[in-house]
Amino acid sequence: MLSREEFNQIKTETLAYFQKANIRLTDNEIERIEVADFGLNRIKELGLQLIEYVNTERCCAKDLVLLPRQTCPEHLHPPVGESPGKEETFRCRLGTVYLYVPGPTTESPRAIIPEDKHDTFTVWNEIILKEGEQYTIHPNTLHWFQAGEEGAIVSEFSTKSTDENDIFTDKSIERIPVVE
Repeated sequence: MLSREEFNQIKTETLAYFQKANIRLTDNEIERIEVADFGLNRIKELGLQLIEYVNTERCCAKDLVLLPRQTCPEHLHPPVGESPGKEETFRCRLGTVYLYVPGPTTESPRAIIPEDKHDTFTVWNEIILKEGEQYTIHPNTLHWFQAGEEGAIVSEFSTKSTDENDIFTDKSIERIPVVE
């Protein structure tokens, strides 16, 4: 659970990234920024900040902000009802993102993960996204990602998002943030 003070600090840092990338947000969007610590209370190393611009039955658009070396933990978007699961394309807008998906294990991955969480990261095929590069993740595919040393912004374009249904490898994760 995030304290209100920590939430406000992270939100301020997040807004600075948007400003650096010349991404303008409305007052309503600023109010709706999500700070997700996944219930782990380690927001600076395991977490994610985002704004969802649109989420309809057919499409979704978000911007994800990652602080330096911040990691979005390994998860997948499972089938829900008639949907095969969320398909998403990540486009790096600022910084560098290390994305990990199934495939051949990268010999010397650039991501740095906490030792006590190493067993919750199982896919190690590294895709490096620099500004202007993108990658599409198919439904029901395990993936995780981490910002480089300078932090990052990723635009996500996807089919309908149902984040509450995401399945995380780390069973201690709570997807929906709680701020006290």
